[in-house]
Amino acid sequence: MSQEYILEMKNIVKQFPGVLALDDVDLTVKPGEIMAVIGENGAGKSTMMKIISGAFTADSGQVVLDGKVIPNSMKPKDRLDIGVATIYQELNYLNDMSIAENLFLGRTQTKGFLKIVDYKKMKNESEKLLKSFNMDYNPMTLMSDLSVAEKQMIEILRAVSKDVKVLIMDEPTSALNEVETRRLFEFINDLKAKGVSVIYISHKLEEVFELADRVQVMRDGKNVGVRNISDTNTNELVTLMVGREIEEMYPKEEYQIGETILKVRKLNCSIARNISFDLRRGEILGLFGLIGSGRTETVEGIIGIREIESGQIILEGKEIQIKNPIEAKEYGIGYIPSDRKQDGLVLVNTVKNNLTITVIDEVSKAGIIQSKIELERCDTWIEKLGVKTSSRNTEVISLSGGNQQKVVIAKWLLTSPKVLIMNDPTRGIDVGAKVEIYKVMEALCKQGISIIMVSSELPETIGITDRMIIFSDGYIVGELNRSDYKQSDILHMCCGR
Repeated sequence: MSQEYILEMKNIVKQFPGVLALDDVDLTVKPGEIMAVIGENGAGKSTMMKIISGAFTADSGQVVLDGKVIPNSMKPKDRLDIGVATIYQELNYLNDMSIAENLFLGRTQTKGFLKIVDYKKMKNESEKLLKSFNMDYNPMTLMSDLSVAEKQMIEILRAVSKDVKVLIMDEPTSALNEVETRRLFEFINDLKAKGVSVIYISHKLEEVFELADRVQVMRDGKNVGVRNISDTNTNELVTLMVGREIEEMYPKEEYQIGETILKVRKLNCSIARNISFDLRRGEILGLFGLIGSGRTETVEGIIGIREIESGQIILEGKEIQIKNPIEAKEYGIGYIPSDRKQDGLVLVNTVKNNLTITVIDEVSKAGIIQSKIELERCDTWIEKLGVKTSSRNTEVISLSGGNQQKVVIAKWLLTSPKVLIMNDPTRGIDVGAKVEIYKVMEALCKQGISIIMVSSELPETIGITDRMIIFSDGYIVGELNRSDYKQSDILHMCCGR
């Protein structure tokens, strides 16, 4: 076995009922290397990682760690013991226990014949571990007092404390803001400097180019290319992922933007203070800032999710009062939530039922659903937005992230909105689906619909919006037209510098 690599996957095949998830896949990772794995949803990335971690068993092929074949029978806990750790999107920690207790989960330090928990030893060992990564925390701090990013780093530390050789990270920045992401990147580079190899799964190509040494592209369960980061570019990787050319990531077109349709004046809602801005007809207005800056609280106030303390919302020249999203719908304002699975969809219900739920009164007569009208509306929007589903009666949970998001958008377009508020509209979907969502947004604006877009991704906000409002610490700190966008200036503003 070659010792050039710390980890090798060789000729891995994995079949699920009716689906060939991995088709003769190879993967190599060098010692101290950050190896990115990218691909659209359903490409096989997660299946690969679960086979490495022991959560799944390959039908054929080998996984080799440090020159030795890992037996298929070896479970995740055993693989952790030999140096393979995985950090999933859904973090695995105990919120009501201390940092030290979480660092030693599954191997609590004890003393004496009665095996009493040795808190002093755990505290001292935790202090050494935290200090080795320049983390100035009290080991007895409760996990509930930490941010998502800090909890994530504690979970990584737990893996590192067991002499990890290969660390697998699945979409680690999905819930992090810009500042937290920067800190995580520093942490990952510290691991690399200490000789730990990292397999980094992400939909965010800018992260891949910043962090990775090499990148492997997956499509339809196959490895379709491995590139050194220094030898590739975004266009090549996107083409490999989707199997076709995407000429522009952000398909921004020139079209006429109309008069002001919505005015927000001196709005105070939760941490958002004294917020004022205008939205024009056919415009994509971006609200950008770090998590906790007030951008989400502002749109949740407009849509009626949060109570407004004071201020005005003026739609087409008339002041309106919105107490909940149902009232917002009556005024012609729709809302795409940031968490489609939690707040936007009934996952175990059908595409049809999810689509028509917002217009159930319009497709009913005397309380009875008129099936012909319902199906016509449903099928129209499935076709218009290109929702890929085997049937309108397919459960939404079985669709890809991008197609689930299209169902959420279509649900609100059925209401014929004047204003559509989109909170992180491409969160957790692959690059091909992102481009399709951007094209939908452009098409809506051409039809005169106005969009307010809240996004955690600055490149996306720069790429797709016509104008940007920048938030920091609950206040608006800047407003820029598209021609004036400069990434460094925007980051300085939103960071309060």
